Amino acid sequence: MKRTEKVLFTIVLLAAVLFTGCSLKGRKSISDKETKSAQGANTLNGIKEKGKFIVGLDDSFPPMGFRDGNGDIVGFDIDLAKEAAKRLGVKVEFKPVDWDGVVLSLKNKDIDVIWNGLTITDERKKEIDFSRVYLKNRQIIVVKNGSSIKSKGDLKGKVVGLQMGSSSENALKNDAVTMNSLKKIRKFSNNTEALMDLANGRIDAVVVDEVVGRYYISKKPGVYSVLEDNLGEESYGVGIRKEDKDFREALDKALDDMKDDGTAKKISEKWFGKDIVVK
Repeated sequence: MKRTEKVLFTIVLLAAVLFTGCSLKGRKSISDKETKSAQGANTLNGIKEKGKFIVGLDDSFPPMGFRDGNGDIVGFDIDLAKEAAKRLGVKVEFKPVDWDGVVLSLKNKDIDVIWNGLTITDERKKEIDFSRVYLKNRQIIVVKNGSSIKSKGDLKGKVVGLQMGSSSENALKNDAVTMNSLKKIRKFSNNTEALMDLANGRIDAVVVDEVVGRYYISKKPGVYSVLEDNLGEESYGVGIRKEDKDFREALDKALDDMKDDGTAKKISEKWFGKDIVVK
């Protein structure tokens, strides 16, 4: 082979190798993207293959989710989740978690959803997605029956309790005038402890979700009172990972069907005595 021909052959060979390498690299890149996309799109399939989804909750949050006298986890959200799971053709597992770190538990995939009176907030929306709204709520102020506290203004110099990491904490922070007037904010691991301390006179008031507060009050008539003032309205939704789009859509459909056929109404009447589900 002549020198010129050898040079030309070498150039062509090198070009072919480089082209093939680039082509494979491009294919690998496309394949990686396709795989990641498929993983995001197959979340519902993954749930069905696993045969269940795991609900993270605070198991001392009646009537949404709590333990009954036998130690079983029961409640309004529990019944909704069980019905949704049945409609998806899977089972549901309930896993108590530290509520202050519940969003992290979801993102770390220790649980599949947060379904426990979870308030939809702008701050949480940055971290996770939500189902459609299924319940409306307010942040109420509970005091001991006969208390001299009649309004938010009367909380000046008082000690107020709330659940750590809850929307009650955010609601109070958003009312700067009230928050800055307080002597102290005492944070509890759950609302049960906060309301017990209120009944025993160790704190002056408790900020709590209305659906929870009203439930407690109904169980202990004559112990608590609710102020007319509140710290704002809010909406409940199921917390879901941002990448779990198809799972969220399936849950939304299940919830919509439950509202349409009256199942959600029956569950609401069981726990609240009336239908308070948002249509």
